[in-house]
Amino acid sequence: MSDTLHTSLQRIGAAASEVMILCDALEDSPLWLKDVKGRYQWVNRSFLLNFGFENRDDVLGRSDYDLCSLQLAEQYRVDDERVLAGERIVGRVELIGRYDHTSRWCSTTKIPLHDRKGKVVGTAGITRPLSITAGVVRHEPMSLAIRLISEQVGRSPTNADLARACGLSQRAFERQFHAHYRCTPQIYIRQLRARLSCHALVNSRKSMAEISTEFGYADQSHFNREFRRFMGETPGSYRERHQR
Repeated sequence: MSDTLHTSLQRIGAAASEVMILCDALEDSPLWLKDVKGRYQWVNRSFLLNFGFENRDDVLGRSDYDLCSLQLAEQYRVDDERVLAGERIVGRVELIGRYDHTSRWCSTTKIPLHDRKGKVVGTAGITRPLSITAGVVRHEPMSLAIRLISEQVGRSPTNADLARACGLSQRAFERQFHAHYRCTPQIYIRQLRARLSCHALVNSRKSMAEISTEFGYADQSHFNREFRRFMGETPGSYRERHQR
């Protein structure tokens, strides 16, 4: 069994913290450490450049809600909860925000951080941009489905539509999608609808009926049920809590 990095460093008498210096040499690959509340405890130079910061002190102690759009922050927090429960997320294709309020497709890996007793005390992650041609990610068929879902989130593309966009059979698509996102395409769409509606709830004066229609819900009652299922509260309470 191969040694862990920590064991190897101990064997030669090196401090583990010195290895972190190498993380600043990772070009265009933001890396970060967070505590259990989602607050950044360390980030590399690439992370700072991605978000337009000069110093780590400008980031430490802040969360994704301070750095990203509400839509993306909600997505990241949901993933962090999975990692804090002990799960690893490897090579997930997702949108990552940038300093200029744009976003780009990246492949992200996140792991839980444990103390000496095995308790999860935080998360660590690294992401890298994927090659883009004409707005489409190369060699990442699932990203084609995610792009179509994002563009048609209010219309609910079928699994057949998504499989066709990825150049896969429906069965192969559904299997690969579940392996990437740990849920079915239709559950993903329903989760995404709820997450995307958060932005409209907090940053617009649209009525519940207008938001329901915008995100493809049959009616306001349907919106309430789906939002509560995925966000743990009603759209009305979410709006009130974030607009205080």
